[in-house]
Amino acid sequence: MKLEVLYEDEYMIAVTKPPGVPSQGDRSNDVDMVTRVRDYLFDKGDIDTEPYVAVINRLDRPVGGIMLFAKSEDMAAKLTDMIQMKDETDESGDKHEIKGIRKYYQAILSGYLEEEEGTYTDWILFDKKNNISKVVKEGTPGAKKAVLKYELIDEFETDTGYLTYVLIRLITGRHHQIRCQMAAHGTPILGDVRYAAPGAGTGAGNGKNKNPGKGSEGRNGGRNSGKNRDSGSREIALFSSRMEFVHPVTGERIVLRREPDTKAFEAIELDEF
Repeated sequence: MKLEVLYEDEYMIAVTKPPGVPSQGDRSNDVDMVTRVRDYLFDKGDIDTEPYVAVINRLDRPVGGIMLFAKSEDMAAKLTDMIQMKDETDESGDKHEIKGIRKYYQAILSGYLEEEEGTYTDWILFDKKNNISKVVKEGTPGAKKAVLKYELIDEFETDTGYLTYVLIRLITGRHHQIRCQMAAHGTPILGDVRYAAPGAGTGAGNGKNKNPGKGSEGRNGGRNSGKNRDSGSREIALFSSRMEFVHPVTGERIVLRREPDTKAFEAIELDEF
């Protein structure tokens, strides 16, 4: 499969990760993104040594979208520091007001959101043994603060339940953060059987945020009303779709975009947006 390069200069490279591909080597021994990027750089360059490639933002294996890699240890250190910054600056600020690396995801949720936009602030505890995170009470030993912002794009009624299409801005970067928080708030990611409540992975939701009174029309003009698309995707409907940051060397504002086109998003028609 050909590597899709979204941005490249002498310091870094951004590419699209397909769902199901590991971000870096794991026990599966499947070809990972680090290997794919390293092979690409080796093949295109007149070099005899293995290129340096460092992952800046990891994506869970079932998640697709934008991944950023550094080409040197110095740049890896700078970008890693940036991605660890908590960025709550205003969207309308100029380029110098962006702190760190601003990350956006698109997702399809099972069920309805109670508000069209908002912020979730939770405390997440990572269970390393079972490779799963959970929302716990503040003050729980080992728990870390997790913050994300969401904005509704549209809503759908399908044969198997309600779906909500959202844009998510990740403020902090915790293990499985979006998947964990969305499930904890009653609207798990479509297809995410690891975190979804019983039945939620098929688009049925867990009942908490359903709103039968809305009928089949979405909030945004009913563009997708009455289509009753099959929501039974077995892939996770979460995609890293945008990344913004100020280049640590040139000072240029970098904006990376990639719309989701994976099988998980076939539950809605993205070409209408």
